Amino acid sequence: MNFRLKRCAFMLAFAALASLASTAAAAQEQHHVVSSGELRQDAAQPAQTRHANEQAVRSLLSSDAGQKALKSSGVDYQKVDRAVGQLNDEDLGKLARRSQQAQSDFAAGRLSDRDLLWIILIIVAVLIVALAVR
Repeated sequence: MNFRLKRCAFMLAFAALASLASTAAAAQEQHHVVSSGELRQDAAQPAQTRHANEQAVRSLLSSDAGQKALKSSGVDYQKVDRAVGQLNDEDLGKLARRSQQAQSDFAAGRLSDRDLLWIILIIVAVLIVALAVR
């Protein structure tokens, strides 16, 4: 009888553990920390940031002042445009912030046309140097 009692207790304990394990697994499946939609959104964020940064730099370079600066320095816009796409994310982010700040300052009247031209020429020089190093 003792053997049967031990065997029955063992079977009950095993069933209880199996039940607990399946309940815990089901609870984990239902309560993900991050949803798949959030993962996709997080994965797309760097590409969106890069695109926005490229647009900020290109916006400044394609403006009237930007075109004027490029012509005065004898640099082809197409080459500069390709160079923007070849920058690493960090350098592109820095140039984008500077471009946005320059456009903002110019729109607010804190920069003259000449100042903006100098800033654009510096940005073009940075692009050329960044690509020459590669």
